[in-house]
Amino acid sequence: MSQTEMEMSVGPAGVTRRTGTLKRTMWGGLRQQWKLLGLFEIDQQHEFYSLTSMMKEGLSAAVQTTIDNPPPDELSEDDYRLEVTQIHKDFKMETFAGPVFSSLRRSLGMTEKEYQHSLSSDGSYLQFISNSKSKADFFLTNDKCFFLKTQNKREVKFLLSNLRIYMEHLEKYPHSLLVKFLGVHRINISHRRKKYFIVMQSVFYPDDRINARYDIKGCEVSRWTDPAPEGSQVIVVLKDLNFKGQYITLDQQRPWLLRQVEIDTSFLQRLNVLDYSLLVGHQPLHQDERHQGLSFATLIMRTKKSVITGSSPTHAGMPTVPGVVPEEDSTLSVSEMDGGTGSCSVAESRGGSDPGSALSGRTFTEQPAGSVTDSMVLRDFQAQNRRLLPNFKNPLHVIDGPEHRYFVGIIDIFTVYSFKKRLEHWWKRLRHPGQAFSTVSPTSYCLRLCQWVQDHTK
Repeated sequence: MSQTEMEMSVGPAGVTRRTGTLKRTMWGGLRQQWKLLGLFEIDQQHEFYSLTSMMKEGLSAAVQTTIDNPPPDELSEDDYRLEVTQIHKDFKMETFAGPVFSSLRRSLGMTEKEYQHSLSSDGSYLQFISNSKSKADFFLTNDKCFFLKTQNKREVKFLLSNLRIYMEHLEKYPHSLLVKFLGVHRINISHRRKKYFIVMQSVFYPDDRINARYDIKGCEVSRWTDPAPEGSQVIVVLKDLNFKGQYITLDQQRPWLLRQVEIDTSFLQRLNVLDYSLLVGHQPLHQDERHQGLSFATLIMRTKKSVITGSSPTHAGMPTVPGVVPEEDSTLSVSEMDGGTGSCSVAESRGGSDPGSALSGRTFTEQPAGSVTDSMVLRDFQAQNRRLLPNFKNPLHVIDGPEHRYFVGIIDIFTVYSFKKRLEHWWKRLRHPGQAFSTVSPTSYCLRLCQWVQDHTK
């Protein structure tokens, strides 16, 4: 179903044949241990070792192409239709719309070298075990930053045909919760079926402190998962009914979240899709992270990350989607902040509250002729529903509340409300009278998920 469906059943372990080697016996034990964690490390004994090794090699070469030939400042229609085939020893790798995805990665503050290193490092990929109905394979880079998911031809065609409006949505709403697609590829291995796959940014990153994960669809039929036994290290992605009686507590950030979910689901409604999921993960904030008074330097860094950003996905000269500001780049000159007038125009938060709406309460200064005025920045900031991003990795999918840090994102946006889905809707109405199930019209799905967020946040 989704990139995070890591639910594992803890059944009897498979029996290792007595004729197996000691190495295989040891591998079998480790394999079962990783299975309890929802992960397999893909080493040379793993069934997907050959495939993922080819993926690594092909992706490294594909990214090297964009390193050697950076995308143009403004994308053309040809860039969206571009298909590049690279021939390797045992396979061919095709890359679709490479300049477009390279531009998106750049707008997210991601360098091509960093992206290439993560995808092709010496560390083994990890395999996620999923109960996906699509029977897709899920892989995770060794640093857990990127997901690779196999897709069918229809899903890839849908994504590529809607890529331009997807990019325009991210440009218009830079803090969107939609999953960030970073590459679309097809690998062709001799005497084997061609395999399409996509690369995505992980919503649950970094995951070392996350203590609960949920896949939310806003309905109740088949939306319960048995939790892991207490004290167990089994990773289970819970569902709607498991969330009953709980809340996402955000305080000042709540209006922003409600509005962004409304914006993103309305976009998906226009695409005529349904059955997407709102991922929610949370971890407690450490004592020193709670209600801390922000230093001015930290506030400046967060503002730079949120407002003064990299290039847009479609026009290199237009700042939109925010990137990651390195720790060493935490200073921001007064001239950058106020256009050279000598006064800083960001109000520091008081009372230890998160300054998610600090910019909306600030006093603006007069700007020199020809510069971007503070009032223009604020209008753009509000119109694009931006927020003051946390000084944390993966800031677009991280929202801090008073007590918890939440990881939030919308995934699985490929299910079109086709004639087949309409028939499924009527069949489920007969089978589950009076109950809420996932297969409803895109309009109903959008409204229902927005209502779920409204009811489960405070």
